[in-house]
Amino acid sequence: MRLSAAKINHIAHLVASDLAEESSVVCLRDKNDIRLRIKIIITDELRLDDEIDRIVRRTLNSLQKSPPEGSKEWEILYSKYYEEEMNRRRRLRGDGIRRMA
Repeated sequence: MRLSAAKINHIAHLVASDLAEESSVVCLRDKNDIRLRIKIIITDELRLDDEIDRIVRRTLNSLQKSPPEGSKEWEILYSKYYEEEMNRRRRLRGDGIRRMA
């Protein structure tokens, strides 16, 4: 999914502001540091999504009987391969909460 840097920054600002105002959350960092970290996480996740999308499309195109894109079969296979790749990535990175350094 494509989002402009301005949109990502806006979303990060909204999340950081909500966290700072939440009474059950104790912020140990400056709001701007939190916003910047959120921006990095969003950008990384979007980059990962794009990378997985490319891998899945390449896999689908390499099938001997590749279903036409947009067909029900294509959508089912896309979802299946996407989920498999995402699960593989989660296992590789441990997918715990990323802490600010």
